[in-house]
Amino acid sequence: MSAIAPARESVWIDTGPEQEPRPRLERATDAQVVVIGGGIVGTTTALLAQEAGAQVVLIEAGRLARGVSGYTTAKVSSQHGLKYAQLTSKHGAGAARTYGQVNEAALAWIAERVERDGIDCDLRRQPSFAYVTDPSRRDQIEAETRAAVAAGLPATLVDETPLPYPVAGAVRFDDQAEFHPRKYLLALADRFVAAGGEIYERSHAVDVDATDDGVTVKTPDGSIGARHAVVATHYPFLDRSLAFARVSPQRSYAIACRIAGDPPPGMHISGDSPTRSIRAIPLDDGEQLLMVGGESHKTGTGGDTELRYAALEEFAREHWRVESVAYRWSSQDGSTPDGMPYVGRLTPRSDRVLMATGFAKWGITGGTAAAMGLAELLAGRASGTAELFDPWRLTLRASAVKLVEENLQVAVRFVGDRILKPGRRAIGSLAAGEGDIVVHDGEKVAAYRHEDGSLTAVSSRCTHLGCQVNWNRAERSWDCPCHGSRFAPDGRVLEGPAVHALERKPL
Repeated sequence: MSAIAPARESVWIDTGPEQEPRPRLERATDAQVVVIGGGIVGTTTALLAQEAGAQVVLIEAGRLARGVSGYTTAKVSSQHGLKYAQLTSKHGAGAARTYGQVNEAALAWIAERVERDGIDCDLRRQPSFAYVTDPSRRDQIEAETRAAVAAGLPATLVDETPLPYPVAGAVRFDDQAEFHPRKYLLALADRFVAAGGEIYERSHAVDVDATDDGVTVKTPDGSIGARHAVVATHYPFLDRSLAFARVSPQRSYAIACRIAGDPPPGMHISGDSPTRSIRAIPLDDGEQLLMVGGESHKTGTGGDTELRYAALEEFAREHWRVESVAYRWSSQDGSTPDGMPYVGRLTPRSDRVLMATGFAKWGITGGTAAAMGLAELLAGRASGTAELFDPWRLTLRASAVKLVEENLQVAVRFVGDRILKPGRRAIGSLAAGEGDIVVHDGEKVAAYRHEDGSLTAVSSRCTHLGCQVNWNRAERSWDCPCHGSRFAPDGRVLEGPAVHALERKPL
């Protein structure tokens, strides 16, 4: 293991540009469009809508580009693992082609915007490889290549990659890209403001009232009235979307290492299990780090999450001469049961509130494609992907069994965790840096002992629907295994769909 503790934030957050905080929303105001969420979907949608002539306000609960979009692998690619054979099987060749083409269009839009606006975000073109090392799985690579070619994508079947270990076969996509997401998104935000848009940070949306005439977005200190709202909070916090019951939240991990020599060129992802995602990360001083990602699991159920990072480091050391692990971070994304994202109406009967979610860890191109579609809907034009990505599409009926299974697991967690995890430990038994469900004054609480020895206790029940949270040791957070909400040790919301903090308990 590394002798020097790596930074717990992503390389993108640590090396991104410093920026003065933007104001908090502390009054009532009006706009034509309100965008909730300052990540890839929200920032791109806001810019496109503003440049199309709408008056747009963007609000962000924290700081811009510091949420999920700041903790990505930052691959700008239409190659989303072994995706196209699955899409062809589930939805047909036409749907797979549409999915591929909108992601290629998103890649092209990003590259054109970077060049046109002179955005310094380390964008560089690279080939992308999806590979397997098990010879018995080569037929999957061949099937994926056929499906990707049929979808009009720049795919070829290859027997070798730049990786330092042999593969049984790989699908190569040419002319893909990688970049620094925080540099890119902050530049888009600056252009949005220059075009007349308004941004408010540290402005947490807690509700959206929608009528036939418009919407009102409410925050603790202000509100915005508008014709339309876009919920781009990664995981829609409004329960009437039913996203919490139709999206499975998954957590993934990444490390960035200093190695002897240069990392392999290109972007790589394995089709074997466990998944390994690999790319180089250029730094401003000319050095390149090796990124290794993977170790996905359902949020709140990952066991000792420190072991996830240990497994990634072990893999890196097996194949490269690792000098140190400089960064480690984790991120969260949701997957839909049929493999297509949800982009469109939040509820079936109204277009006043729109949403986008379910990118299955491919949010850079997927989120940009979603923003392009949302901008079309906001302008009153029919989006070419409206039917395919409609959150209320009829094809979801084919995934009914998977939805039932997912929600049965939620029901088991809701009841079972209360019985199987009664919290018998005394709060005084917690070691420094440790969190657990414990007993204090006869009550079960979620408690954490800080490094200085002080204690913080909060309610053990998620404020979304009441499931019992679990301690994430690696990230030092309380994670809900039912719908993916995450909370800081002091109860603050880190990720939704929860919008309210865990109740603090007196000690």
